[in-house]
Amino acid sequence: MLKAVLAAAAVAAGLIEPLRAVAGEWNKAAFDAREIGLALKAADVANATASADLIIRAPEIAENGAQVPIEVVSKIPGTQILYLFVDKNPQPFVGSFEFLEGAEPFISTRIKMGETSNVRVVARAGSKVYVALREVKVTIGGCAA
Repeated sequence: MLKAVLAAAAVAAGLIEPLRAVAGEWNKAAFDAREIGLALKAADVANATASADLIIRAPEIAENGAQVPIEVVSKIPGTQILYLFVDKNPQPFVGSFEFLEGAEPFISTRIKMGETSNVRVVARAGSKVYVALREVKVTIGGCAA
């Protein structure tokens, strides 16, 4: 109870923003896209430059496509957003992760993969976008078409 009162007081004082105010925009067009090119275009990251400063850690072979562990680190200064795509999934756009200034651009998650595919990470830093790819082989798919 005390935590809720303190949180409400912090919001009222303007020290923190309510979750709704800090939640990212929902990019319906990118999530609804059925092809990687359309998803990249809808997310406005289609013309990304390849970068070795985006590091993707993922298994070479995923025995179960229903839960593939993925870690991403961006060494690109000023990284604001990381976008995650799986090229051959029925809906390639997995999600985006926004970072406040000073936050370490790192994500660790599990994703679904329907088949062997490239996992594609795009980083936005200022007005520039950068991309890295890593192929993950899937023995049992985790996405229904």
